[in-house]
Amino acid sequence: MDDGYFFGRGAQIKTESKFLKSHYVAEHIEGLDEPLLESPQTQIFHENPKKIVNKVESPDLPMMYSMNPYQGCEHGCIYCYARNTHEYYGFSAGLDFESKIIVKQNAPQLLEQQLLHKNWNAVPIMLSGNTDCYQPQERRFGITRNMLKILAKYRHPVSIISKNSLLLRDLDLLRDLASDNLVHVYISITTLDETLRRLMEPRTVSSLKRLATVEALRKNGIPVGIMNAPIVPGLNHHEIPAILKAAAERGAQAAGMTVVRLNGSIGKLFEDWLRKNFPDRFDKVWNQVCSLHGGNVNDSQFGRRMGGEGNFADAIHQLFRTSRKKYFDGVEMPPFDLTKFRKGGSYSLF
Repeated sequence: MDDGYFFGRGAQIKTESKFLKSHYVAEHIEGLDEPLLESPQTQIFHENPKKIVNKVESPDLPMMYSMNPYQGCEHGCIYCYARNTHEYYGFSAGLDFESKIIVKQNAPQLLEQQLLHKNWNAVPIMLSGNTDCYQPQERRFGITRNMLKILAKYRHPVSIISKNSLLLRDLDLLRDLASDNLVHVYISITTLDETLRRLMEPRTVSSLKRLATVEALRKNGIPVGIMNAPIVPGLNHHEIPAILKAAAERGAQAAGMTVVRLNGSIGKLFEDWLRKNFPDRFDKVWNQVCSLHGGNVNDSQFGRRMGGEGNFADAIHQLFRTSRKKYFDGVEMPPFDLTKFRKGGSYSLF
């Protein structure tokens, strides 16, 4: 591994933002008095958006709404598809994404405005979907907790996806929502190999803590499933049966998956990361990822982008289907109860 490797960071380079006209470069490194690129300290930026609930306009994600209280994520997952969105702010999808964190402190107020709108009808909203709503800064700002308070107040359904055990802080609110079938929680588990996890997802909790979180949620009556994602052939695809087995043993009621796709700047970031950490299998992994997406690592084709196609994709899906049938047969997440929604904030007497 390179002596200049930034431990505790996923990205090892600072890619260019396509929205900026000029960039710093290090074409002649011997002429620099000090390194142009160093492992950065976390910086906090504040944004006051005009809305927080967004409709996802994707054919393969029908009728889906999401809300993200944070932009950027300190977890530093090298594969994260949300990295590209940081470029809209003039930041890099690389080190900037995991060190320049934008917080939306008015998110709870915006959520309440949305729920009070006369034309809004209850439909499950995904809390996260882009960056983790329980990333480290949530401990400081508590925006996600305040959003859950609003959802509980209006008895509105919500689906949460996270890889951080911090969500157990909000068991009181989650239990309240679960009592009316208003919440689903999904825990993202990529690997059970801690060496791989530290490299791929450097600032996340261990797989054991994630499994313990699954178990704690079920013991508290909260519907919980897992997302085994992303699947990277040659790195973690062989772990599918073990991950699903471990999750089922701890009470998970559902399991989903996606394959890795490396759109935009993520391709450069992942390629650099893979060369530095797994030089012995770089060609194998890279070529297999390409095989999932029509010969390229990036993929925007609806239907294929998250599932892949071809021989490797077929093998992955077969392994997943077999494992899910073996360990999750006969269990499922309870349906949301949309009738509990207090439209317009009114409280029903009946």
